[in-house]
Amino acid sequence: MNRVEITNEQDCLSLDVERLRQAAMEILAAEFSGQATISLAVVDDPTIHRLNREYLAHDYPTDVLSFPFGRDEQTLDGEVVVSAETALAVAPRYHWSASDELLLYVIHGVLHLVGYDDKSADQAVEMRERERFWLERLGHRLPAERPSGLTTSRTVPGETLP
Repeated sequence: MNRVEITNEQDCLSLDVERLRQAAMEILAAEFSGQATISLAVVDDPTIHRLNREYLAHDYPTDVLSFPFGRDEQTLDGEVVVSAETALAVAPRYHWSASDELLLYVIHGVLHLVGYDDKSADQAVEMRERERFWLERLGHRLPAERPSGLTTSRTVPGETLP
């Protein structure tokens, strides 16, 4: 059975923890055939900025970071870190809620953990299709003016958090 543990380390956005857990669980059930254990951390911009600087040498906050700790055909272990503060800042540009923006970050991060990437143009197209698919399956649709891609997300291969 898959397991998703969620920690809330921010106080700028009220969270629907079960909505985020359900999204991650559904993606894992459909996209990964083995057993997965994922930690999902919802943080503020200073925290994700520090992690982005520490693990990727990028000196700015980002929307989502994915940390795959281990993955083979039967097991997946990883962490997704998302910024609620970034979701609050970005969502109004696209006329949808910060909660929906945050959900997109979670979907994107979990897709990275199960093996999707967006480094090449072809990979990015596939990632965007899966994001749209999962948003719609979860009862949401990207706003027409919202580019589906997350331009600041990062996967940190082989890294572990302290």
